[in-house]
Amino acid sequence: MRLNDSRWIYAPAIFLSSTLIFLLQPIAAKAILPWFGGSAGVWTACMLFFQVVLLLGYLYAYGVTRFLGSRAQTVVHLALLIVSLAMLPVNLANRGNFTSVDHPVPRILVALGVCIGLPYFVLSTTGPLLQTWYSRRTPASFPYRLFALSNLASLVALLVYPLGIEPMLSLSRQFLAWSGAYLGFFLLTAVATLRGTENESPGEQQRTNGSVLQPLVWILLAACPSTLWLAVANHLSQEVAAVPFLWILPLGVYLLSFILCFDRMGWYRPPVYRWILPVAWLAMGFRLARQGVIGGLRWEILLFSAALFACCMFCHGELAGRKPEPRQGLAFFYLMVATGGALGAVFVGFMAPHIFNTYLELPLGIALCIILGVALLYGYSSPRHLARLMVVATLAFVVATQLHPGGQTLLRVRNFYGTLQVTETGAEAIAARALYNGTILHGIEFSAPGRSRLTTTYYGPQSGAGLVLQSRLPSQQRVGVIGLGAGTLAAYGRAGDYFRFYEINPAVIRIASEHFRFLKESEAKTEVVAGDARLALEREPAQDFDVLVLDAFSGDAIPVHLLTQQAFEIYFHHLRPGAIIAVHVTNKYLDLASVVDGIAGAIGKQSLFIHSVADRQRATYEADWSLVAKDRGTLRSFEALSRPLTAARRFEPWTDQYSNLFQILK
Repeated sequence: MRLNDSRWIYAPAIFLSSTLIFLLQPIAAKAILPWFGGSAGVWTACMLFFQVVLLLGYLYAYGVTRFLGSRAQTVVHLALLIVSLAMLPVNLANRGNFTSVDHPVPRILVALGVCIGLPYFVLSTTGPLLQTWYSRRTPASFPYRLFALSNLASLVALLVYPLGIEPMLSLSRQFLAWSGAYLGFFLLTAVATLRGTENESPGEQQRTNGSVLQPLVWILLAACPSTLWLAVANHLSQEVAAVPFLWILPLGVYLLSFILCFDRMGWYRPPVYRWILPVAWLAMGFRLARQGVIGGLRWEILLFSAALFACCMFCHGELAGRKPEPRQGLAFFYLMVATGGALGAVFVGFMAPHIFNTYLELPLGIALCIILGVALLYGYSSPRHLARLMVVATLAFVVATQLHPGGQTLLRVRNFYGTLQVTETGAEAIAARALYNGTILHGIEFSAPGRSRLTTTYYGPQSGAGLVLQSRLPSQQRVGVIGLGAGTLAAYGRAGDYFRFYEINPAVIRIASEHFRFLKESEAKTEVVAGDARLALEREPAQDFDVLVLDAFSGDAIPVHLLTQQAFEIYFHHLRPGAIIAVHVTNKYLDLASVVDGIAGAIGKQSLFIHSVADRQRATYEADWSLVAKDRGTLRSFEALSRPLTAARRFEPWTDQYSNLFQILK
């Protein structure tokens, strides 16, 4: 490569900008995750912000190169680069007025815009801007290799973050290191901008050849994989935990397909994908029609990753095959691709939660992929074939909406925090009403008057929480419960007791009050505090609880910010001497008991692990609980019922600045 070849400066600048973009995404999302209760919806809302700002960056690049002359382009972009330095060092440590139970998505967008919006916007402009400048210097197709290079940098950043950066650096240091790297990006891009374009009039070489429908095809081919990877990430986050790894993996698959397809066309072969794509569609459709994870977490991740890769390779392969020559509308092509990506993010992150009462974005993404495949890969575009395709899409709707919990569905609602469903099953003595969060059972109440106060599911008399609540000596005890569910624990309330529930999801509060009787029939005085429990406890005066129950997990997803050393210090601030914290640690995939044990040791407390067996007659399930207290004497009465951790792990305790999912995978 000759020294006067622009690639020597453009390639490093594009590589660094993409690296910084895809490092900032998981860092920023993880930083604000605790502000909104650790909900998996935070990740989707963050991607909505990132995709929309990326679109704005591409729109800026198109406008600048289309309507401004060479010198004006240089001046405007240099000014933008310099102004962006005023935002350094970036930080999201201050919650300010961004947190709220109501309308969290707009608040997330505002928080990200205020704190990181301008640097992220500048980074987003770099790829299309420099590639357009380079394409005006040479007729070669190298700009599309630069596009592949930018996606390679993104993929490297995504892999480095969970494996190298997240386990080693606290969040504050991550932001500081990122800000330092941004200064390096500023210098590289400033040099590239000064080279700019040479003697090029605005708008030259910006025409796009081909059908007027071609931009629409570009948008659809970009929107489909954007919808699919976000929907798959949402599905995995709902099943396990709202943590970077399960969000990064589908995005990595998405980017890998971009890299392969835009590096060279040999990676995508239509005859091969005519066989592969139907298998991917059927595999995901079959999985969506079944409840629970089939074959364990590894198979769940493998199935969706492989199917997602096939769909993304098809869409991006077709997109790359339809790209214009670099000097015939490169900036416009990138703008259409960014538009499609943003539309996918808007649909998954904003529209779907308001339109649907269950998770339909993944089957809809599959349906769109089927439509594109039939039209572009198989060549069927007649009205008759499209009508048949609509039947397939309709079936996808039907399959996706059937959660199969059994019984009659009384209510199904969806909001930012997830999908809730209330069902009725059985008759007479075994008639019961159940609450599901997605596909996970969160509470059962028997309908018969004599059995309506029986504690069920994970809260039976032999569970950790049941043992503690039945054994407390004070005749009038104060109990705090983080996580309401159906309100089952209120059944342990006695006359004179006070039960204070903390619940972030307004829909859960409404359902527990209107569709279940645990709160109404409790002998104790009950009160429900709306909002994130940790934020509420930080603001409240000491509550002097005798028992604090931590049960805020949505299925197998965990709000990590409730399981940190700082969180437990807040909990103990609200306890009386001799009080106990009971933590629900039942989880198919994650060893949460070791997390609690490590935190207890770090703050000088004692812990016990309690495992209870199922009782089908009483509708109780196997449950794992960790009991934490200030001293061993408080827990002595439970030692005979406890058991040692099967594989106690020793690692650095989780804090607000540090947590590592890989350490606790079962």
